[in-house]
Amino acid sequence: MLKNRKLGASDITIAPLVFGTNVFGWTANEATTFKLLDFFTEQGFNAIDTADVYSKWVDGHNGGESELAIGKWLKKSGKRDQIVLATKVGAEMAPDKRGLSKKYIISAAEASLKRLNTDYIDLYQSHYDDFETSIEETLEAYDCLIKAGKVRIIGASNFSPERLEESIKVSRTNNLPTYQTFQPEYNLFDRADFEKDILPITAANNLSVISYFSLASGFLTGKYRNLAAIKDSKRVSFLEKYFTERGLNILKALDIVAEKHETVPGSIALAWIIHQPGITAPIASATNVIQLTELINATKIKLDDEDVSLLISVSN
Repeated sequence: MLKNRKLGASDITIAPLVFGTNVFGWTANEATTFKLLDFFTEQGFNAIDTADVYSKWVDGHNGGESELAIGKWLKKSGKRDQIVLATKVGAEMAPDKRGLSKKYIISAAEASLKRLNTDYIDLYQSHYDDFETSIEETLEAYDCLIKAGKVRIIGASNFSPERLEESIKVSRTNNLPTYQTFQPEYNLFDRADFEKDILPITAANNLSVISYFSLASGFLTGKYRNLAAIKDSKRVSFLEKYFTERGLNILKALDIVAEKHETVPGSIALAWIIHQPGITAPIASATNVIQLTELINATKIKLDDEDVSLLISVSN
């Protein structure tokens, strides 16, 4: 397994694969959640990513389901001190519960702490930008939480390049906490926006990059080979865009490299991200131990120049 990697300028380190937990409290029940987290940590991995809003999109859910599931596991396992726990704030939980105002961030943090059965969050992230609240106010809220020992470091997700740069500038000018991590959508198919617009900023400011949709909603696992295969998937709205000539060529290249390394396409897709300069770790999700093993195997694969060249050429 690759060495742990630092988060920004902090002393927090994570293994080079982050468990994405939007499936907890949704397609993974409590027993499955406990089994997956036990297995993940037993293999030496330590980073878990969630959000207060997971899984509000499911009928009958209110958000907080993933955090509640993780909190139950933390209480039962006693592994809180072994975990780098990341969650997010800002997505709409209700019409009056959204955004990055100081008042809302502090109340949302308390709610997340309660659901997670913990008294601190290692990495607290702005899930979406809030143009109605000043950047200074948002960072002041994080400053309060950090000084109270309830948050260790902060990160951002889904910000435009301009707003990310402005947030870093405001933090330095006003001696406020600065974002140490950034979470973009990034995978072999969805590369251009991050590499062109965001990577120069994160690299210049020592922000660790933790990518989401690392397997393109499962497309890069090779599970879905045609549109007919996704008609019953819960991710159909995410998957349709990948069925282009370029998308299918990426799958063919993944098949070739996977056969060479005696593994599966999803493991190669993750290994490619892990070895990209400027990437700290991809987030990936699993609903069973077999899938999780394939994710973990990605950290053990060493791609050679021929592999990388092929994957780059089909995904440019």
